[in-house]
Amino acid sequence: MSKQRIIKKYPNRRLYDTEISRYITLMDVRELVMKAVPFRVVDTVNDEDLTRTILLQIMLEEESGGEPLFSAAMLSQIIRFYGGTLHGVFAHYMKHSLDSFAEHQKQLVETWGEVPLDALGRVTQRNLEILADAHKNFMRAMGFKLSDGDSTTAEIVPSNEQPASDQPGKDEPG
Repeated sequence: MSKQRIIKKYPNRRLYDTEISRYITLMDVRELVMKAVPFRVVDTVNDEDLTRTILLQIMLEEESGGEPLFSAAMLSQIIRFYGGTLHGVFAHYMKHSLDSFAEHQKQLVETWGEVPLDALGRVTQRNLEILADAHKNFMRAMGFKLSDGDSTTAEIVPSNEQPASDQPGKDEPG
């Protein structure tokens, strides 16, 4: 197991990374999490382990900006498990579920060689293009002709209609 990085939290709320000998921010700690660097945050006053508290602060910042991961209903359900008879069971279930999810994501990345959602996005885009082409061909086969505009906004004109200039008018002999 790799050595844990020690981050000291001072009374002035500043975080000090002992490995690089400088003060860091919560976003720097978030980067450590994203890179899976093992670390522990300790209070300089009483050596209390504050790692969970710092991680919860990072989650709060993440939830406050952008699109939240947890809905209010989900958070309410989680809070209801605190102190209840299923507290330990729920914690075990969540850990197991997250570990399983992370393992499946890792396998997808290894199999596809990239971030799965990026690959799915490209596959979906390609499928939409194929579907649009099939739709155009179907409409042509049904006797419609498509205007020369953008295929995504093409106007469908029945092919048996003639343009107004080609139709005999009332003033012209028929």
